[in-house]
Amino acid sequence: MITTRPFGTTQDGREVLAFTIGEGDSCVTILNYGGIVQSLTVPDHDGRPTDVILGYPSVEGYERNGGYLGALIGRFGNRIGEGKLTVDGKEYKLYCNDRGQHLHGGKEGFNRKIWAHAIEGDELTLSILSPDGEENYPGNLKVSVTYTFRGGELRIRYRAETDRKTAINLTNHAYFNLSGEADGTILDHVLFLDSDTITPTNPAMIPVGGYRAVEDTPFDFTTPKAIGKEIDADDVDLRQGNGYDHCYVLKNRRGEYVKYAEVFSPKTGIRMSCYTDLPAVQFYAGNGLHQQGKGGYYGKRAGFCLETQMIPNNVNVPEYAEKGSSYLDAGTVYESVSAYRFGS
Repeated sequence: MITTRPFGTTQDGREVLAFTIGEGDSCVTILNYGGIVQSLTVPDHDGRPTDVILGYPSVEGYERNGGYLGALIGRFGNRIGEGKLTVDGKEYKLYCNDRGQHLHGGKEGFNRKIWAHAIEGDELTLSILSPDGEENYPGNLKVSVTYTFRGGELRIRYRAETDRKTAINLTNHAYFNLSGEADGTILDHVLFLDSDTITPTNPAMIPVGGYRAVEDTPFDFTTPKAIGKEIDADDVDLRQGNGYDHCYVLKNRRGEYVKYAEVFSPKTGIRMSCYTDLPAVQFYAGNGLHQQGKGGYYGKRAGFCLETQMIPNNVNVPEYAEKGSSYLDAGTVYESVSAYRFGS
């Protein structure tokens, strides 16, 4: 069941709608502004409804504040070094909005768009046309994203087509706190992440080549441990990210749907299992959070993200593109699916 209600208006007068999928103690609310996951409520071990998504109570919060809370990210999630994109021998200079780098689609990414919507049964599909030249990307790119919430599982299916070769790396930037969005910290959450390697970065957080084994490092979550156990360890990659903000390379091939992570809150007993058919995930521990949210202040490490994607900067690093290229040819279809399953 999907219900629709007004959520507010943007500063320039555009209507924002909120779509709630599910009912009772298990439901998710999606906005047509930025495709944002605004809330996700599931019962804890005592049956209490618990909103596990960080967000804002109004449109103004999403327009005014940073952090990409809950948003769809595109055209290119994560970073492209120096905003350099080369397509068929022609270099395109993308907008650089993060220390001289291109981040999360640039100046006006998909997170700030009003998406068209369609409802079919219990499926919500949002769609948008990103015109040729937007943020200096080539090609008219048609994107649709379908959300379902069944049996405690939020599933997000992405689809895109272009009329010229371009680059794409779609993801969702939901921040989770399984103890409740206003609980204050995720450092006690126990994380299992089925990955043996990360992509090390330069000081600007750009992966520029090579892989780093997680074994015997603070990045090893192949045996479940608390997120906060080693987050402040003396490690060059941790220092550069001010904590965890790194791409983990998964064991599956592009298109192979697998469970890649599980997170557990000892306070609420809520467990989240994560699935994707993409080859990588950015694990971000909310190191830069500093916002007033729905239920209170979101400080440093008040939420975490698991952003499924292609490896960042793969358009400039051939060995990363071998794991899954972000280049999309005209006439071909980009498709992927990621899911978050909740239980207690």
